[in-house]
Amino acid sequence: MSGTVSGRGPGLTPEQIGAIDAAHLWHPYSTIGAATGSKGTGVLPPVVAVAARGAWLTLIRDGKPIEVLDAMSSWWTAIHGHGHPVLDAALTTQLGAMNHVMFGGLTHEPAARLAQLLVDITPAGLETVFFSDSGSVSVEVAVKMALQYWRSRGQPAKRRLMTWRGGYHGDTFTPMSICDPDGGMHSLWTDILARQVFAPQVPRDYDPAYSTAFETQLAQHAAELAAVVVEPVVQGAGGMRFHDPRYLCAVRDICRRHDVLLIFDEIATGFGRTGELFAANHAAVSPDIMCVGKALTGGYLSLAATLCTTDIAHTISAGAAGALMHGPTFMANPLACAVSVASVEVLLGQDWRSRVAEISAGLTAGLEAARGLPGVTDVRVCGAIGVIECDRSVDLAVATPAALDRRVWLRPFRNLVYAMPPYICPPIEIAQITSAMVEVAGLVG
Repeated sequence: MSGTVSGRGPGLTPEQIGAIDAAHLWHPYSTIGAATGSKGTGVLPPVVAVAARGAWLTLIRDGKPIEVLDAMSSWWTAIHGHGHPVLDAALTTQLGAMNHVMFGGLTHEPAARLAQLLVDITPAGLETVFFSDSGSVSVEVAVKMALQYWRSRGQPAKRRLMTWRGGYHGDTFTPMSICDPDGGMHSLWTDILARQVFAPQVPRDYDPAYSTAFETQLAQHAAELAAVVVEPVVQGAGGMRFHDPRYLCAVRDICRRHDVLLIFDEIATGFGRTGELFAANHAAVSPDIMCVGKALTGGYLSLAATLCTTDIAHTISAGAAGALMHGPTFMANPLACAVSVASVEVLLGQDWRSRVAEISAGLTAGLEAARGLPGVTDVRVCGAIGVIECDRSVDLAVATPAALDRRVWLRPFRNLVYAMPPYICPPIEIAQITSAMVEVAGLVG
């Protein structure tokens, strides 16, 4: 790196951080070298964050620190807020014992404890656990499990995937292939991605005719389908859409009838976000394979897990390859596993269901004011998720300053103003969040 600033030594000023960032750093879904900060560009320079505690972030604005509510739970991860003492202690204790070891040929207590915990709390039948280091990779692993399962059963032609439109499953190539091929953020790559089977967008309300049509379409491709992959109840980054849990019952039965595996992507929905511990629980169904991530570590470190049935695990292991052919370098990192155990235990040790219900009620009441705003087409709430949908894209160069004025950190995308706050937020903080959301939505119209 040119210049005199290094990654060590005295702390950097906010100005130095901003300068290095502008010169060298990519951010998620970002541009480099674009004009920033003016209305209509939809682009702002990143805001410097200097601390996080509880539900609050300390940011630098106009050269001064301000505290704002983290209405995003730092991209849906920090369900307990930031700096939780139990999670801090778990991480510190584990750091004193062992920071990392390879998982090839070795095992350790944090991985064993977390695996047992996940098996105990996830839907029945999911008995084996594969750890990876991101949600996208957990979906890659889930698909690889499905493909190897059918190869091991002597049916290698079953190699395609089916999903419904409007979904999002990650940014690596296999997950991109099952994101919405037209309206999704990965439509740029449609011509080079694997060709999957897409059913129409799943409706919000239950319509038996949709399930009938879904089965008809699946039956036409069953001989080549390895799995159906869906986000249960909530489609997240594909559009924050909700659907009736009865569709999950239907797709479970359809997959079973036609000998196709069912994969649930619970990366965004797991650990209480929808009002059930896992979204699958709304329908009381079990998938063959399930992915979890995001809130797994409570927002401390990157970790994800892919769970599958014993039948799938044993069939793969008895196949020609003799093993599941995947092995991340940081698989089952002890620090990440230890803090995940602590996070899940903190969640289960409190009345999280009442907390999520209280947040849901606060979001519902607070967002009601948005219904009459020009340009607002829908307002919806599911558990601790609140969404205002607009008829045009949200300009971040306008929305971000407006939210910060109300001391709230929001990150709208496309035409959606939404929040997924930490479960520790009391009603007064939820009201502050919804007030900022309504303010931002009003600026869109």
